[in-house]
Amino acid sequence: MGVAGVLLAAGAGRRFGMPKALVRHGGSLFVERAAAVLLAGGCTPVVVVLGASADEVRATAQLPEASIVDNPEWMTGMGSSLRAGLAALAGTDATAALVLPVDTPGVTADAVARVAALAGPDALARATYHGRPGHPVLIGRTRWAAVAEQATGDAGARRYLAAHQPREVPCEDVASGRDVDRPEDLPR
Repeated sequence: MGVAGVLLAAGAGRRFGMPKALVRHGGSLFVERAAAVLLAGGCTPVVVVLGASADEVRATAQLPEASIVDNPEWMTGMGSSLRAGLAALAGTDATAALVLPVDTPGVTADAVARVAALAGPDALARATYHGRPGHPVLIGRTRWAAVAEQATGDAGARRYLAAHQPREVPCEDVASGRDVDRPEDLPR
């Protein structure tokens, strides 16, 4: 019984100009780097949720230790990808899911491990950066159904988190929580 990783990598990346899963930066694709960070942070299994350009991601990305799940409803927003990722974990013995969007290249394995250390069936925690909420987000198994029920559009788990006050885990000393929406947001 451990912490599963859920990597949300299904979006089309309209503001970026391409699916962010396929963005190459620092010698690897965003999707490869994020999956590796989840694994190095102690998550197992790691589920990668694909949607836009899923065939190209499968053909291009090296994800040997990840399970790939297709989200046929990816165009409805991140909520459907979160639901698909949590559903893929139903048959596992994971006590919690650690959720990471693919467009957060500044998240490190240290940040993943720090948040994952709070895992338990009722856990609810999230990384913060200088007091601002960020990723990854830890969701205990007993909360999955309620989170999935509220995960619609691009909100993901936002409504659930707002109503249930997750434990905040400061991570600014080991990571950057910035997400990359446009090419100019890429770390230098």
